[in-house]
Amino acid sequence: MALANARSASGGSYKVFSQALDRGMRRRLELEIHLLRALEREEFFLNFQPVIELDTGRIVELEALLRWEHAQHGLISPSEFIPIAEETGLIIPIGRWALREAARLMREWLSRFPYLPPELKLSVNLSPRQLRYSGLVQEIAATLDEVGLSPGRLKIEITESLLVDTDEAVLSRLQDLRAHGIELALDDFGTGYSSLGYLSGLPVDCLKIDRTFVERLGQDQAQAAIIQTIVSVARALGLNVVGEGIETEVQLVHLRALGCTRGQGYYIARPLSADGVATLLGRGLTLLLPSQNLPVSPREPLGQLA
Repeated sequence: MALANARSASGGSYKVFSQALDRGMRRRLELEIHLLRALEREEFFLNFQPVIELDTGRIVELEALLRWEHAQHGLISPSEFIPIAEETGLIIPIGRWALREAARLMREWLSRFPYLPPELKLSVNLSPRQLRYSGLVQEIAATLDEVGLSPGRLKIEITESLLVDTDEAVLSRLQDLRAHGIELALDDFGTGYSSLGYLSGLPVDCLKIDRTFVERLGQDQAQAAIIQTIVSVARALGLNVVGEGIETEVQLVHLRALGCTRGQGYYIARPLSADGVATLLGRGLTLLLPSQNLPVSPREPLGQLA
């Protein structure tokens, strides 16, 4: 019906729709072609966003965020290129590079700032395609060994959506990663794919509450009730909880009151370049909020991006 209506509107609407679709397909094909060469051209880089203890402001984690700066098109949003990399399988070599680069930088910071505590972790995101790669665990272990980074310093983040069709092989890989001493976090938790009861059967150490619940804190009691339930269940299971997407003091205060112990977001710190992280760590591990005087990465897409 919608298509018929578009066609009947003097033929113009359908033509505009068709042209937009064509532009989208051309853009996707162009990005796919350029992704093949992006690694060779060294167009990828990493930014890092801190996670802190909400009570103390102490940094407990640095999440590595993959970014792509195309020679002609500039910064490409991760929401645009990550799905293409996932579908084509290019996420495997790209992810391999990201892990090695993040581990190398973490090792560099630990050497430069020997006072950094053992609980400070590097967090790296893995996609569903990566987790289905049979050589994943061996490659991660080999990379950490090569760089000289202890597995206990690494945390792997997986999205809750992965649980929709988790098979035994993926679950086995997650268990193997934990057996190596690597922590696991469930990212974007609460988006509806899994039940709280299912958590007890997963080899995870941390839940990251999706930003959609955090953004309405102080305005919507239902969101607060959901977060409080998640925190209560997580505590019973011995899991850490991180509130994502904290953009205001109100959100931070409410999360703390609801028992959420850790947080991440633009109010706390925007993504930093590797040099920015070094500057931050050189000042110590405690952030004074809001941390507007941090050296924000000049190469960071607009908006909250993972």
